[in-house]
Amino acid sequence: MYYLKVNDHFDAAHFLRNYQGKCANVHGHTWQVQAVVKGTKLNKQGLLIDFGILKKLLAIVVEQLDHKLINDVKGFSENEMNPTAENIACFIFNQLRDKLPEEITLSSIEVWESPKSSAIYSQE
Repeated sequence: MYYLKVNDHFDAAHFLRNYQGKCANVHGHTWQVQAVVKGTKLNKQGLLIDFGILKKLLAIVVEQLDHKLINDVKGFSENEMNPTAENIACFIFNQLRDKLPEEITLSSIEVWESPKSSAIYSQE
């Protein structure tokens, strides 16, 4: 099995609904994102997928969140997902998975809201 990792980031604000504490207030983060893909076969150049292609696909996904109030983004608005780090990782996972070539499997998405706090979403 071959694994590749790429990283990106975005700046966005959010607040947690139905939460008691400081995070119930609007606040922002520079979110760091790591995508891990896997596969068993390399192409004729010896690549699972070109890093540049994978980075572009991840950038398309995180662009939806960049410089936004995540609570207003489709999928996180009222009566939808609360914009926790866990749910943001799941959102990015589902969006990126649908953009990958079928021979590439998305293994996980890790989202950091600070240098010391992250959430990982995987369907494995």
